[in-house]
Amino acid sequence: MRTIAVLNQKGGVGKTTTVVNIAAALAAAGSRVVVLDFDPQSHLTIHLGLEPQTVQFGSYKVLTQSAEFEQQIMLMRPNLWLLPANINLVGAESELVSVVGRETILREAMLPSRDKFDYCLIDCAPSLGLLTLNALAASEDVLIPLQPHFLALRGFGKLLQTVELVNKRINPNLKVKWVLLCMFDGRASLTNEVKDDIEQFLENAQGTNCPWSQAQILPVHIRRNIKLAEAPSYGKTIFEYEQNCHGAEDYRKVAELIHAQFHPSPTTDTLQPVAADEIQDQPPAPSAPSPQHDSQAQQQPSTQPAETDENQNQPPIEIKSISPHQQQKEGDFDARPSEFTQTPTEQSDT
Repeated sequence: MRTIAVLNQKGGVGKTTTVVNIAAALAAAGSRVVVLDFDPQSHLTIHLGLEPQTVQFGSYKVLTQSAEFEQQIMLMRPNLWLLPANINLVGAESELVSVVGRETILREAMLPSRDKFDYCLIDCAPSLGLLTLNALAASEDVLIPLQPHFLALRGFGKLLQTVELVNKRINPNLKVKWVLLCMFDGRASLTNEVKDDIEQFLENAQGTNCPWSQAQILPVHIRRNIKLAEAPSYGKTIFEYEQNCHGAEDYRKVAELIHAQFHPSPTTDTLQPVAADEIQDQPPAPSAPSPQHDSQAQQQPSTQPAETDENQNQPPIEIKSISPHQQQKEGDFDARPSEFTQTPTEQSDT
């Protein structure tokens, strides 16, 4: 399993959107993906169609009550699992203040499950506290979503210092792998100036021993797209909400680039899609699934708002598209992964 922490201490830069849609693209192509919500605001949980107040398990119990990782995750889509969060997570740092080894609780909890998934993406809190330290201690790679504005650069150095500290003291395998520019508008001069500054900084770090010596700005940028902002209100990924918009196109290509770095092929560097019927016909799990929730996602209106992308330029590379998976019928995806756990008795239907 390749574990990727999606990290930026500044809020509103696209962390949750990036985690959801990269994971959805990888899962639709056949990879087994688990996403972890480590933000007390629970935006990742909401984005996938689950109401945080209904969550009786998840990341809080893994950190504070030594709950088994596999007993706390939920199957939300074909090949896509979620470790949910709710507001209780805000108290985790104070509860763990006197616990020895509190920075590595998540890493130890995930160890038995590393061979059961292909990818793990962690949606980190917009801070550099204990929750973020746990995510970094459990990860090999860091992806930094960055809005190309001046203030975003101000915190970039502090973010790298935190990664370097974790690399030296807790997790020597941790590396900053990618910078993803979100809400990108190539027509603005400031956008290109910020991009050039980051490229120069990363180029100067090449050949050094710092954790970002091999980092790169991904050649696909996430263009401004109103559909990406609308999709969370329906509890849907961008591929379920509007598969043909620029946001869906960009995140498909980002997922393909990431996948190609870990699975190079002599014939192609694109992620091969899996047909919907193949996903549906996966081998049955050892035990029968236990339904957890009715679907929380609202029905999508029949008329979609008009596309309002500000930047119509195509991304700088051409990659074969991943066909988005078809949404499960109501109730099918809100079940815990039956091959892992029995349903907790304290969970109530909603």
